[in-house]
Amino acid sequence: MAVTLVLRALGLGDLLTAVPALRALRRARPDDELVLAAPAPLEPLVSLLDAVDVLLPTPGLGALRHGVGAPFRPDLAVNLHGSGPQSIADLLTTRPERLITHRHPDFPRLDGPAWKGDLHEVERWGVLLACHGIPVDPEELWLPPPSEPSPAPGAVVIHPGAAFPARRWPPERFAAVARALTHDVTRTVETDGREAGARPVIVTGDEAERPLATEVAERAGLGREAVFVGQDLAGLAALVADAALVVCGDTGVGHLATAFGTPSVLLFGPTPPDLWGPPTTRPQHVVLWSGTVGDPHAPTPDPGLLRLTVPAVLEAARTLLVGGVPCRTNTAGLPPDQGGPTGKTGSRSVSSARAMSD
Repeated sequence: MAVTLVLRALGLGDLLTAVPALRALRRARPDDELVLAAPAPLEPLVSLLDAVDVLLPTPGLGALRHGVGAPFRPDLAVNLHGSGPQSIADLLTTRPERLITHRHPDFPRLDGPAWKGDLHEVERWGVLLACHGIPVDPEELWLPPPSEPSPAPGAVVIHPGAAFPARRWPPERFAAVARALTHDVTRTVETDGREAGARPVIVTGDEAERPLATEVAERAGLGREAVFVGQDLAGLAALVADAALVVCGDTGVGHLATAFGTPSVLLFGPTPPDLWGPPTTRPQHVVLWSGTVGDPHAPTPDPGLLRLTVPAVLEAARTLLVGGVPCRTNTAGLPPDQGGPTGKTGSRSVSSARAMSD
């Protein structure tokens, strides 16, 4: 059987933004065994994806050359990892019959489109594959719901963490949102007589984010039972898939909400949402952004992110929770002199925060 090997040895959001490209490859080569080289912890989501046959555990760059290797010679290798040179070198060690990748000066014999830092991450891989006659539907971001039941069905999920401090909205603001939404549930029970706990507000995070999640929960007046930390990816996916709402920053959890169609309020900071945000055709995902571009790897919260207010987040969250659709905004309702509408959506000349250079 012919083998197509795809390299995407990155994180959660990176996998989910590559789903349309993976599905396009499956359609283009239906008889191939499609092998995805990606980190092993992503397996619960890869198993939901109808495009991938085999996950080759690949923790990062260099693993194909010096670690896991590839127990086969692929007929086609596809670089969905980055622009090179390391990702290209990794795939070349598998001795593919053919390689699809972006053009790089270190490999002048390999043809491909130039890397452009101002493309949305989904569009980037669509352009790459289109150059080889493989059309990609950028709307194919969906995943089927996981079979694992949610430990908190219908919850409002507050996810305060992010990979870098620049993308972390202050914990006291997340707590204010959680406290207000908890009050909304209590008031609904008192007014309508609905059963308490019908829409719990919970705080999520990985094990390293336990102090942050606990702080947010304590500030919000939530009990320990509201802290869901250290879930494996299957458990986190189940929580998000069955949630009433997700409130988070520019993180992989936001991409999970997009994949499962869960309503979400997404707080963008230094990176423009037109590089990593959800499709503009999906109004159940509301993006708040000040309109300014910053350093996504800065050691402190981005100034633009700090301009997003608790009332703006609550307005979007409450509208979604009652089944409404807020107007999509990149400005959090701020006036023009404070980051509000100016007719601009931010610079598209800045490289994507997570567009890998190698």
